[in-house]
Amino acid sequence: MADAIKVEEEESREDDLRPLDAGLLGLVFTGLALAVSLFHLYANFIGTLSTFWLTGIHFAGFAMLASLRYPALRLRGEKAQRSVLAFDVVFGVVVSLATLLLIASENAIYDRGVTLAPQEWVYAFIVIIGAIELTRRATGLIIPGLILIALTYPAFWGSMIEGVFRFGGLSLETVIFRTIFTDEGMFGTIANISATFVFLFILFGAFLVRSGAGEFIIDLGRAVAGKFIGGPGYVAVFSSGLTGPISGSAVANTVSTGVITIPLMKRSGFPPRFAAGVEAASSTGGQLMPPIMGAGAFVMANYTQIPYLDIVAVSFLPAMVYFLSVGFFVRIEAKKLNMQIADEDAPSALEVLKRGGPAFLIPVATLIGLLIYGFTPVFAAIWAIASVIVASWLTPNRMGPKEIMEALILGAKNMIMTGVLLVAVGAIVNVIAMTGIGNTFSLMISEWAGGNLIIAIALIALASLVLGMGLPVTAAYIVLATLSAPALHALIQNAHLVQALVDGTIPEIAQMSFMLADPSILPALAEPMAREDAVALVQAMPQELLSVVYPQVLDPVLITTALLSAHMIIFWLSQDSNVTPPVCLTAFAAAAIAKTRPMATGVMSWKLAKGLYLMPVLFAYTNFLGGDFMESLFIFMAATLGVYALGAAIEGHMEYPLNWPLRILTAVSGVALMWPNTPLLETAGALVVLGILSWTIKKDRERQAVGSGDVQGG
Repeated sequence: MADAIKVEEEESREDDLRPLDAGLLGLVFTGLALAVSLFHLYANFIGTLSTFWLTGIHFAGFAMLASLRYPALRLRGEKAQRSVLAFDVVFGVVVSLATLLLIASENAIYDRGVTLAPQEWVYAFIVIIGAIELTRRATGLIIPGLILIALTYPAFWGSMIEGVFRFGGLSLETVIFRTIFTDEGMFGTIANISATFVFLFILFGAFLVRSGAGEFIIDLGRAVAGKFIGGPGYVAVFSSGLTGPISGSAVANTVSTGVITIPLMKRSGFPPRFAAGVEAASSTGGQLMPPIMGAGAFVMANYTQIPYLDIVAVSFLPAMVYFLSVGFFVRIEAKKLNMQIADEDAPSALEVLKRGGPAFLIPVATLIGLLIYGFTPVFAAIWAIASVIVASWLTPNRMGPKEIMEALILGAKNMIMTGVLLVAVGAIVNVIAMTGIGNTFSLMISEWAGGNLIIAIALIALASLVLGMGLPVTAAYIVLATLSAPALHALIQNAHLVQALVDGTIPEIAQMSFMLADPSILPALAEPMAREDAVALVQAMPQELLSVVYPQVLDPVLITTALLSAHMIIFWLSQDSNVTPPVCLTAFAAAAIAKTRPMATGVMSWKLAKGLYLMPVLFAYTNFLGGDFMESLFIFMAATLGVYALGAAIEGHMEYPLNWPLRILTAVSGVALMWPNTPLLETAGALVVLGILSWTIKKDRERQAVGSGDVQGG
C-alpha cells in the first residue's frame, strides 16, 4: 500500500517541479531541507530569536528550496535545463542572502530615522521581487499580480482614481519600509504563524506519514466501515477525515488516500465519477476537521485572538455534519445501485489497532492532551513530534535516525509552497491595513447586502470562489478575512442588536447612544419594538456609533462568538474552490485517479460538498459555535437530519426510491430542519423525515424479501 501511495504521489507531481531525487543536486536539496527543519525545531523549542529574525531566516531557507524545486522556465534539452538550473541556484542564493542582510540592517534603518541606505534599497527590491517570482513559480500568476497591484496602489496610481478607493500617494520608501518591517508586512504576523504553528504541524504530519499513520488510517477505515453496504465509500470519507488534518492539503489528501479508495469504490460498483467526487469532497473536508484544521485555523486564532483550542473545540460538530453529509450520499448511492458488501477482505479493527494504532493514536492524544492542559500549540506540536518517534517503536515501522531524517526532509518539502506564499501574501495584507481599503470593502459589502446577512454570505461565497481560482485556500482565507470579516462581524452583531430592540432589553446607557443618531427615538426604546422598525433603526445608525453600542447591549461572550462566526464562515467558504468548477484542483486530482472527465467530476464533487454552504448559514443565524453543549447538540442533530433529507431529495432515494411528491416533501422538511432558531418547525421536519425514512426501510425489506423468495423459488 505504501508503494501505491508513493507511486501516485510521483505521478501527481506538477509539471513544473524539478526532479530532485538523486545526484549532487538532490543531495544539496535534501541537506538544505534537513537544515531548515532542524532550524525551525531549534528556534521554536529554544525561542531566543526575535520574530523578525525567525521569519527572515524562515523565508531565506524556503526561498532557496523553492528556487531549486521550481525552475524559472521549463525548457527542453539538457544544456538549456542546466542553464536554468544555474540561474535558479544563483537566484536562490541572492534572494536568501539579501533577506538576511536586510534583517541585519533593521537597527541601522531605525537609527537613521526610518531611512533606507542605497544598499538597503537593493536588498528590499531583491526580497520583494524574489517573493513575487517564487510565488509565481509555485502558484501561478494570480498572487504575483495581486502583489504588484497592491504595492503600486499607495505609491503610484491610488491618487489617480476617483471614488471611495482613492488614496493619497505615499512615498515609495514608506511603502517598501512598511512592506518589510511592520507587523502586517511580509515578515510580520502571518510569516510568524508560518514559521511556528504551520510549519510545526506540517512537520508533525510528515512524521505521522513516515511512521505509517497513512496506511493505518486507511486500514482502520476498511476495518470500521468496509463490511457495510457501500463500505468503500465510507472508507474514503473516514480516511480522508483523519488524513486531511495530517497532510495539510486537500490535494495531497486526495492523491494519498484516493489511490486506494477510488479503485476500491469502483470495484464495489460505484460509478467512477461518483467515486472521484466522494474522495474530492471528503479530502476537502479534511481541512475542516479538528484538531489541526490546516493553516487557516492558526491564522484565525491570531486574527481573532480567540484561543486556538476554543476554535478547535467548537469546530468538531460542524465538521462531523459535513462528513456525515458526504457519507449520506454514499449510503443513498449504494442503495440506489442495490449494492452488496464488496470489501470481504477488510481486516479486523483489533488487528489494525495492534499493528499501527500506537503510531497514530498516541501522538494525537499527546497533542490534544497538551493543548487541553493549556500548553501553546508550538509546545504541543514539538512534543507530539517526539511522541511519534517513541510510539513508532510499538509498531513494525520503528523510526530510527534514517527515518527521522526522512521525516524532517519530507516536512520541509511539504512546506515549500506554503512557506513562500504566506510571506509573500503579507505584502497584500499590509497594503489593505495601511490604506484602510479593508474597511472600505467591508462597508461596500454592508451596503450591497442592504443589512441582509444571507446576501452578505452569498457575496463572500462568490468572492471566495473567484479568489480560489488562483489562490490556495489559506491565502484566499487571509485575503477574504482581511477584507470582509469586519463587515460580517458587524452584520451578525446587528442581528443580535435588532433582537434586543424587539425584546425591549436596551440598557439606559445604550439608549443615550441611540439618541445620538435620532433624539426622538428615546420613548420607543423603553418598550419592545416592531422588528421592521428595529431593523430600520440599526441600518440608519453609523457604524462608528454601532461600535459603541455593541458592548453596551451585547454580552461580551456573544460579541466574541459573533467574531468567531464571521471568521468561521469565511474559513468554510474559502474551501469551496477545491470542489467548485471551473477551477477545482482537488476534484481534478481525483478525476486523474478515477480516469473521469475533470469538469464532470468537479460538478459531482460540488454536489456532494453542499455542507460547505449550509454550515455557514447556521454559523451566522444560530448558536452552533457559541451555545452550551445541549444547544449545540440539538443544532447538530437537526442539521444532520436536514442534510440527509436534502441529499435524499436531490437523489430521489432513501432506503427505497422516492416518488416526486415524497421528494418535494422531503426537501421541504430538510429546509425546515436547517431553518435557524425554529424549534417547532425543526421538530415537525424531523418527524416527517423520520416517517418517510421508516416507510422506505419497510419497502426496502419487502423488496429484499421478494428478491430472496424469487432466488429460492428459482
